[in-house]
Amino acid sequence: MDLDAFLTPFQDFYKSQRPFVLYRKPYKKSIKGLVQKDDDLHFVKDFSEQGFVMAPFDDKDPIVLIPFHNSEVFELEAYNVKDFEEGEYLSVSTNFEKNKKQHVDLVNEGVNAIQKGAFEKVVLSRLEKVDLDALNPIELFRRLLAKYPTAFTYCWYHPKIGLWLGATPETLLKVENNRMSTMALAGTQAYKDSEDVVWGVKEQQEQQFVTDFIVESLHGVMENLRVTKPATVRAGGLLHIQTKISGTLNGNLEEVIKRLHPTPAVCGLPKLASKTFIIEKEHYNRTYYTGFLGELNVKEKNTRNTRRRNIENNAYDTVKTVSDLYVNLRCMQLESDAALIYVGGGITKDSNPELEWEETVNKSKTMKRVLYSIQ
Repeated sequence: MDLDAFLTPFQDFYKSQRPFVLYRKPYKKSIKGLVQKDDDLHFVKDFSEQGFVMAPFDDKDPIVLIPFHNSEVFELEAYNVKDFEEGEYLSVSTNFEKNKKQHVDLVNEGVNAIQKGAFEKVVLSRLEKVDLDALNPIELFRRLLAKYPTAFTYCWYHPKIGLWLGATPETLLKVENNRMSTMALAGTQAYKDSEDVVWGVKEQQEQQFVTDFIVESLHGVMENLRVTKPATVRAGGLLHIQTKISGTLNGNLEEVIKRLHPTPAVCGLPKLASKTFIIEKEHYNRTYYTGFLGELNVKEKNTRNTRRRNIENNAYDTVKTVSDLYVNLRCMQLESDAALIYVGGGITKDSNPELEWEETVNKSKTMKRVLYSIQ
């Protein structure tokens, strides 16, 4: 089956208002889809459930689940997708200067709060509305596949909540049986033909905050922790600093997620103080931006030694339980005639408000590249 044939039914699922998710994991060539059999809202209770989760930024709000047991499952093992030619970003917000002033003022407030000792870091974001003609979410998902092969790419829809698409570079966690891995990802600069770049003190400090928080949070629920050295990684047109963290899980998944989410990469440090500042000062509801999403407790079968003869292959089958969750960054929410693009950045005592604004402008291009194309 080719990509067009695989995606076409999802146009009908969207028109008939059936909840669904389409997604492709980083560096993979297979696409998965879940289509719920009804339009009920299902929620995660204790992370023992199986399905695809969509979690909000505020960990006090419920986590939506598309359950495996109540869904049709689709999978395309390999596909070819043609790239597209980007157009110009013609629909510049008429409130550009107003939006810039609001964000610069917000960052100034954040820096002042840090200097007064309220917290060490806070992640501040903004919402940009781009008015467009009729939007085709399945076509936008196709463009995301083409443009961002190293990201977790998705299209998620529930008629009682809304429609979201994204291409996120950040893993919250991956668990295979009792082996768990995660990452600290922070610092941003535009990619300019090379990953051999110099990072400033502000970006290095920001990334270290995230790494230290994750390592400390996992104390007591993970053993044999291994932490790599910081390295520069590319995500589309942006560069970030990444540290990989792995070990053995000796606690339950619910406890681990409660400790990690929201991380300083999307919230701040200390968590409660920075989160309170965000909710009070951003003046809009992030909802699922900087939440997390992905597979929860998927059963995967691995067949070993399938070439050996005279032995039943089933004797070499193993089943592992996998949870693969990603932070919901580089994303947008679609309305009937507009795209709501969510962007933000980490603020420390050394942050420059004008540069922080420019960082959000660069990040917004991740979604704008698929909104504007030459047909």
